[in-house]
Amino acid sequence: MNQPPQPQPPQQSALPGCWWHPSRQTGLSCSRCGRPACPDCLREAAVGFQCIDCVQSGQRQQRTQRKQYDAAGLTSRTIVGARFSERAIVTPVLIALNVLVYLITAVQAQSPMNNDASQLFTDGVMFSPSVAFNGEWWRLITSGFLHYGLIHIAVNMLSLWMLGKDLELLLGKLRFTIVYFMSLIGGSVAVYLFADPGVGTAGASGAIYGLLGAILIAILRLKMNPTQVIGVIALNLIITISIPGISLFGHLGGFVIGAITMVGLVFAPLKKRAAWQAGALVLVTVAMIAMFFYRDNQLSSQTCTLVRNQVVCVDGPGQST
Repeated sequence: MNQPPQPQPPQQSALPGCWWHPSRQTGLSCSRCGRPACPDCLREAAVGFQCIDCVQSGQRQQRTQRKQYDAAGLTSRTIVGARFSERAIVTPVLIALNVLVYLITAVQAQSPMNNDASQLFTDGVMFSPSVAFNGEWWRLITSGFLHYGLIHIAVNMLSLWMLGKDLELLLGKLRFTIVYFMSLIGGSVAVYLFADPGVGTAGASGAIYGLLGAILIAILRLKMNPTQVIGVIALNLIITISIPGISLFGHLGGFVIGAITMVGLVFAPLKKRAAWQAGALVLVTVAMIAMFFYRDNQLSSQTCTLVRNQVVCVDGPGQST
């Protein structure tokens, strides 16, 4: 009796041979070039497995790119184009200068707390009538190195060290110095423009607030969590408003100029970055000079007189004080 034919099992297609070992059938392939490869010819990669040829090609490409980056100085620079440094230098120098000026004023006044009675302090404090009528523009800078008493300089120098030492490593010596002095002058210009002209101001707070603004911009640029920095800024603004005798405009002016200057540094395009950064610094400087001369023209048309130990300025012909 004949039996019906048995069904034949479906023939499975033969697996391809390894590209390097054709006699070895394999169901694996390189995730980069797609060629079949046996387990001995594959290497683990960031995504999947790559064959030995692709691994070697990738290594050669990485070495070539690294040489190009090294030649351009990109691997040894921060996000603003500054070379990496392991130690802050400008920050302790600025602290030393502030302390030295304070000691001179304390010796001249023979008092560590009432050092504002010294001649150096009188000649360097930010006093708008002296700037407008006597042309003593240097007060916009010298006032940033003067402090009212021991507590004032101690708090400011501690803040300068805490903020400056890390920011200097990010910006480099030159850019950090530029941000510091532009913030310092920005605070003085804001005082000259908005504050009571009869009140003298002094201190490094404008520059320090500028560093605080620069740190905020750097954190946003690096896409880090800014909550802590924003909290510190808010706390300092509350203290500035709450305690009498603190220059609100000096702090705000320094903060705004420091932040704007930092924007020009960290968001400059990589191509011709130095030129873009220099252009941004020039624009900020020109803006501050324009505001200075605007206010200078306003005060020059006023008359300032001493009334009950206070300087009162009214519209009229300008005169020296």
